[in-house]
Amino acid sequence: MTSVRITRTALTRGALAALSGLLAGFAALTAAELVSAAVRPEASPVTAVGGAAVDRTPAGVKDWAIRTFGESDKLVLQLGIVATLALFAVAVGLLALRHRRTGSTAVLAFGAVGAAAALGRPDSTGFTDALPSLTGAVAGAVLLYVLVGRLTAPRAHPQGEGGWDRRGFLVAAAAAAAASTAAGALGRTLNSRGAQDAIASRDAVRLPAPASPAQPIPAGARLRVPGLSPFTTPNDRFYRVDTALVVPKVDANTWRLRLHGLGVRRELEFTYRELLDRPLIEREITLCCVSNEVGGPYIGHARWIGVRLADLLKEAGVKPPSRGGKADQIIARSVDGMTLGTPVEDVMDGRDAMLAVGMNGEPLPFTHGFPVRMLVPGLYGYVSACKWIEDIELTTFADYDAYWVKRKWARKAPIKTQSRIDTPKPFGRPEEGTVMVAGVAWAQHRGIEKVEIRVDDGPWRPAQLAERSTVDTWRQWSYPWRATPGGHTLTVRATDGTGETQTEQRTGTVPDGASGWHSVVVTVE
Repeated sequence: MTSVRITRTALTRGALAALSGLLAGFAALTAAELVSAAVRPEASPVTAVGGAAVDRTPAGVKDWAIRTFGESDKLVLQLGIVATLALFAVAVGLLALRHRRTGSTAVLAFGAVGAAAALGRPDSTGFTDALPSLTGAVAGAVLLYVLVGRLTAPRAHPQGEGGWDRRGFLVAAAAAAAASTAAGALGRTLNSRGAQDAIASRDAVRLPAPASPAQPIPAGARLRVPGLSPFTTPNDRFYRVDTALVVPKVDANTWRLRLHGLGVRRELEFTYRELLDRPLIEREITLCCVSNEVGGPYIGHARWIGVRLADLLKEAGVKPPSRGGKADQIIARSVDGMTLGTPVEDVMDGRDAMLAVGMNGEPLPFTHGFPVRMLVPGLYGYVSACKWIEDIELTTFADYDAYWVKRKWARKAPIKTQSRIDTPKPFGRPEEGTVMVAGVAWAQHRGIEKVEIRVDDGPWRPAQLAERSTVDTWRQWSYPWRATPGGHTLTVRATDGTGETQTEQRTGTVPDGASGWHSVVVTVE
């Protein structure tokens, strides 16, 4: 009986030690959340460590995460970090039961990791970014030391049983849980106040009428085929691919944009209002992510309004390399430290490159870059579409590698000619008879001139193209297929405005975008 009682006591103490570790970890995170409200939300340990993990993840792994989890990849990462912290906390709690000081020291060491991650972020503002992680670590270490002390209290305690202070532990654990919950709630409330200012600044925006409005979308550019992607993508359905674990909420009233660097004769700085007061252009432009696999969803179309970027560069005295300019690369920097490198020549060759302030008739959504983002038709987003932009520096490709280039992606990335079958869906079971095959094709800044469909290994047949809007937009297409019973493979390919037909060669997205023909397998009943 004595040995059984000892075993049960040991198991109970072990479980409570694990709980102590979890409570200490919870206290550390909530204390850090509270301190980050006084520093900045991006300095919280989960965000800092998550950002560091994203920065150090190989391109192939990032691509896999985007393919597997889509726009939930950041949530999955954050949940993974929290789960890892929970396992670490349990292990530290068990360690502290045997080596009390060592366990508490381990919490401090883990806090140092969070502090280092915060200081190493591209948008770090200095030593204060380390304070949330360090403060949280101290809070967690002290709490763990106190709780485990209750589990190892001497027998002299009248409440004790088996050599530990049961009542003292329960009181301390309950108080710690309550205090941590309150600290976390307060931290979230304080952090949300800054976001509220940004939300209010966006709500107050009234976009001016553009000096150069977009041409109306031709009625024939929109096909009425069930299952076909709409010509204009609604803002809430527009794809989002970026590295921001927490979407920046920037107050338009305090936002500034600086333009400087090589070949700039006069540095410029703009407020949001100053950009709105300039002549604005409105254009239909289709954007595409380099992580979009053949047939993938990371492409969308919107009507954008903004300031022509070439005009700002000319005002600063910048010339393209073809006219003797010193800089051949624009480095666009986001408020979260992201850097994108764009060829100066492409921005100043006459295309509608812009600093966008509006999307589909409203101010940019926060997820798509409010207050200002950059976009350049014809280039993949990772070299052209900087969201939450705050700095433009003129430099050279020889002197500076932007974020993705450092991770083995190509320096220059024109969008490849691609096409996609939207309907019928893969493994669909359409009925025998006429089946409408339809989809979209794109080759921004070159335009689409022809789309062809092949059934199984048969000949290529021309699809019916919707009317073209502009060379910077995708183009819908359809093909009435006389379907016969059985399994079939439908394949599509497109030819762009230069006469180049997309290649059959299948490649992955790294280093400059996927290529290959999209196909779907269906069974006709």
